[in-house]
Amino acid sequence: MDIATGGPMVAILNQKDAKKLDLHSADRLLVQDRKKDVVCILDISESRKAVPEGKIGLFEEVLDALGVKQGHEVTIKLTGKPESVAHIRKKLYGQPLTYTELLHITDDITHDRLSDIEKTYFVAASFTRGMSIDEIVHLTKAMVETGKQLQFPGITLDKHSIGGVPGNRTTMVVVPIIAAAGFTMPKTSSRAITSPAGTADTMECLATVELSEKKIKSIVSRTGGCMVHGGSMALAPADDKIIEVEHPLSIDAEGQLLASVMAKKYSIRAKHVLIDIPMGKNTKAATRKEALHLKKMFEIVGRKLHMNVKVIITDGSQPIGYGVGPLLETQDVLSILNNDPAAPRDLREKSLMMAGLLLEMTGTYKKGMGKKKAQQLLESGKALRKMHEIINAQGRREMPTLGKYMYTLRSRSSGKVSGIDNAFIAKVARVAGAPEDKGSGLLLNKKVGESVQRGEELYTIYAESQFNLDQALEFLKKKNGYVVR
Repeated sequence: MDIATGGPMVAILNQKDAKKLDLHSADRLLVQDRKKDVVCILDISESRKAVPEGKIGLFEEVLDALGVKQGHEVTIKLTGKPESVAHIRKKLYGQPLTYTELLHITDDITHDRLSDIEKTYFVAASFTRGMSIDEIVHLTKAMVETGKQLQFPGITLDKHSIGGVPGNRTTMVVVPIIAAAGFTMPKTSSRAITSPAGTADTMECLATVELSEKKIKSIVSRTGGCMVHGGSMALAPADDKIIEVEHPLSIDAEGQLLASVMAKKYSIRAKHVLIDIPMGKNTKAATRKEALHLKKMFEIVGRKLHMNVKVIITDGSQPIGYGVGPLLETQDVLSILNNDPAAPRDLREKSLMMAGLLLEMTGTYKKGMGKKKAQQLLESGKALRKMHEIINAQGRREMPTLGKYMYTLRSRSSGKVSGIDNAFIAKVARVAGAPEDKGSGLLLNKKVGESVQRGEELYTIYAESQFNLDQALEFLKKKNGYVVR
């Protein structure tokens, strides 16, 4: 059909053939060619032009799996829906799922045996019915079991932020500090879905992030750390496919959030894991009660998986650092590693605090001494040297340039900045082109609590095209994301 689904195996029959065979849309069809066979989700064509009678249309994933070309003859058989569909129905009725049942579902999601509708029902059932602790642990283990698992030398540490705060680029400061301290920190990160930049997008301004498993293992054994795109490693692959379903509805089922985070850590056998829960409006923990609940859940799941998990609740009320967007966030990180006096203090302090806690979790440093060691590694230049070592090992890239189309937003009144809308700032940066355009985003001049005069700069928008800048400026007609009183 010269069409790829990007996942599910799809076959198309003409409606007349489908009627003769009593086949219906979304039925499962076993398509066989010699020794190979593939189970496909059936679609029906009403047009003879698309798929004539006596023909079957195969999407590219099916063509590749069978190794067939135009004109080949294949055999088709009706086959039953995957067993996991019955498990999803069970969850819809509010019944708990066993490890085996969740493994079936996860395996079918991983290998694209479920339709988008079936996957959506699983996500919706988990969201509305909730998941018990046992189910979350089962799902975590099932996600790990259906993907790759990696073992690295030494004591492996990891960290994760549940997100919602623009510019929160602590990973790129923490990893070189931890690696410089002699521990192993192989950081796999996802690309941004709704934010202006993920760690992978930002690190890509400096180095290659799409690397093979063999290359990553080599880098980590030589340098002690890496910052790569996790998608290239197939760690807990079902997770990314579940997130794809959640995204259009903007839902985040708690059980799947916990399993998603913990599965990636469990896949690399991380012994010590630090979880950052930013608390504030537009984050996943809007109130202290929600943040404490999530903290407790992470700790319980961590214990069940025999992992040393520490959870911190941090300020998520405003962006962290000055830059919002891949290149601008990279510049913040480099200014900290270079001990630039003008570096963003909030990002520097949070990174040192997190690195210090991770060092203390290993048992090598007493309480309060971890941060001192992290600060010493940063100020001595050892963390910067380690960062360059990691960049060179991953494959140094030429840094992109800042977008040449820019607009500076100025305050309409004098006073103090009493609030910044994270979601609005993130949206403007994305409309300006981030994260696809590395040089696009926002550079913040003022943070909450700072005084501002009428006409003074609040932030500057950068874009790589006039069109993107104009789109961003459309958003500023109603509000600008800042509250000045």
